[in-house]
Amino acid sequence: MLAIAIGVTMSACAPEAPAAKPAVTKTATPTPTPTRNPGVGPECPTDDCFTITATGDMLFHAGLWKPAVIPTDANGRNYDFMPLLQGQSVYLNQADIAMCHQETPFAQVGEAPTGYPIFNTPWELAVTTKAIGYDACTTASNHTVDMGYSGVVRTLDVLDQNGLKHTGSYRSPEEANGVLIMDTPAGRVAFIEHTFSVNGNYNEFDWQVNYPLDPDVMIARAAQARAEGADVVIGVQHAGTEYSNEADIQQINNAHALIDSGQFDMVYGHHPHAIQPMELYNGKWIVYSLGNGISESSGDYPVNNEFLIMRAQFSKAADGSWSVSDMAWAPATNKQDGVYRWCSVASDAPQGVCQSPEFDAGVRERTRATVNAMGAEAAGAHEWLVTQEK
Repeated sequence: MLAIAIGVTMSACAPEAPAAKPAVTKTATPTPTPTRNPGVGPECPTDDCFTITATGDMLFHAGLWKPAVIPTDANGRNYDFMPLLQGQSVYLNQADIAMCHQETPFAQVGEAPTGYPIFNTPWELAVTTKAIGYDACTTASNHTVDMGYSGVVRTLDVLDQNGLKHTGSYRSPEEANGVLIMDTPAGRVAFIEHTFSVNGNYNEFDWQVNYPLDPDVMIARAAQARAEGADVVIGVQHAGTEYSNEADIQQINNAHALIDSGQFDMVYGHHPHAIQPMELYNGKWIVYSLGNGISESSGDYPVNNEFLIMRAQFSKAADGSWSVSDMAWAPATNKQDGVYRWCSVASDAPQGVCQSPEFDAGVRERTRATVNAMGAEAAGAHEWLVTQEK
């Protein structure tokens, strides 16, 4: 029997089987790493921090400018204040913003300086102020108009020429309507400064200096600063009882009013020519007086010879709010090796011995007691040991 095999041949015209689709692999979008801006100074407890440091009155009598005389140099300078103030630089360079207080007006080029009661300070001071690390100066004080409106204008011009920002006095109504807001990589900070007095001197224009010290006006300025983008607002008051280590009722009431307004994150002050306490009030720091930034020695008022430099670190929380996460202070005196030098008497002795081990320790411990008289240490304020920082 014949077996028949039947073969089935696929026609060339038959449709091809569909090709298998490649498997789709989903790549997860990486979560961007937040940009950190830790700022200068202590370790930042969040992603964003900045620090500000400040000193008190730059108060120049003849004992400070006479030793600074130099032959006229190529830039027309007749004074060199670097030896006097360079000790501050190690502190100023450990902050994002360093603020001075220019207590007195600057003299014209070639004009003889004058001291108390009508001050006219060598303009060359601004050269050193910038060189040692300051970024800006407040300028409202009881001596702002010692040399009249022309002195106000000259002082601000000199600060501008040396790259120093300023607030507290003004050349025009337009300037007076502005607020000083300074930028850091982490945030923007405004400074609002007013003075309680102009010593009865003739104030040609109401707008040329922030006077009087009116909390309501300062609060309005702070609200303006917020509207213009400030993340942090710092109030600065030039007020208090001279040569007293205690804040007076005007200082306390003013500072508390600023904090209570909700517009200010911190308040500090100068004018008493004496160190005064720090206070943590309603969760915000107040430094009632930094004393002098520099001064000639006073035998009648030893507190005039003792200074405070402070640094505050501001940190941004996850909800966008800012607060002080570190408050530090360092004490200083005005002589070293028998000559006028700003000299730190902090425990780590960054400049060595200033006047003597016993003298330095006395200034340091008096400062510690004063700073802590309103509970600052218990609230977290501490001595600034700059040599222990990176």
